[in-house]
Amino acid sequence: MKGQPAKVLLAGDVRALVAAARRSRHPDRNVVIVLLSTKAGLPACEIAALTWPMVLDAGGEVASMIEIPAAAKKGSGRRIPMHPMLKAALKRLQAETAATEGPVVCSERGGPMTAKSVVNWFTGTFDALGLDGCSSHSGRRTFITEAARLVHCAGGSLLDV
Repeated sequence: MKGQPAKVLLAGDVRALVAAARRSRHPDRNVVIVLLSTKAGLPACEIAALTWPMVLDAGGEVASMIEIPAAAKKGSGRRIPMHPMLKAALKRLQAETAATEGPVVCSERGGPMTAKSVVNWFTGTFDALGLDGCSSHSGRRTFITEAARLVHCAGGSLLDV
C-alpha cells in the first residue's frame, strides 16, 4: 500500500468497522477510535493525543465541539463539531471510565495509546474485515470527502473544508 492514497470508506465499510469495534475486547474505546477517525476526521496522532478536557464542556459533560489545541499540525488549533454518534460513544466511554482528565483513548495498561498503537489497531481490524487498501488514514479521508460533498448545504466552499 506504500505510495498509494488511503481508500475512502463506503458507508457499509464504516458500519462493518464499528461492528468489529463493538465485538472487540475494549468495545467502547474502539468505537470511539473509529468515530474519531470517520466522524471527526482526526489522524492517528491526534486520536492518541486527545484528552478529556478537549471533548468536555465546563460542566464535565461531553461538549458539542472538539477543541484541538494550537500544538496540532501546522501550529493552528481548530474546533470540530461533535457528530451525534461520536458524542454518544464518548458518553458511554466516560461512564465506563469515570474520567474527566487524562487521555480519552487508553491502552490496556492504563496510559495513553500511542499513535503507532492506533495505526496498528486500524491495520489489524481492516485486515480482519478484508478491507484492502485501507489504513488509519482512511477514516480521515472519508470524513473530508463527505464534508466536501456537503459543504455547499451550509453555504460554504471547498476552501472551508
